[in-house]
Amino acid sequence: MIARIWHGRTKLEDFEEYSQFLKKRAIPDYKSTEGFIKLTFLRRIKDGKGDFVLITFWKNLEVIKNFAGEDYEKAKYYPEDKEYLLEFEENVTHYKVFADE
Repeated sequence: MIARIWHGRTKLEDFEEYSQFLKKRAIPDYKSTEGFIKLTFLRRIKDGKGDFVLITFWKNLEVIKNFAGEDYEKAKYYPEDKEYLLEFEENVTHYKVFADE
């Protein structure tokens, strides 16, 4: 199993609205991808900004490529993200999961 980790930041006033957007748009998109296992969305307010971390879990790198494309280390963004995110980190991080309880 592979964990894929993404990070994003919003203005404080967009914190709740972006959270709802992620629930309505991103989560169904991930769930509809074959080989997707589960996800965890984390959020907090730090230094007056909304701080988001997404950890998705996938069967293997091949199914991540089905979701993200051949250049699977590039972050995937939705057109609507432009309305919320303060920056667009270019890459995500992948880890091989060696224990999950």
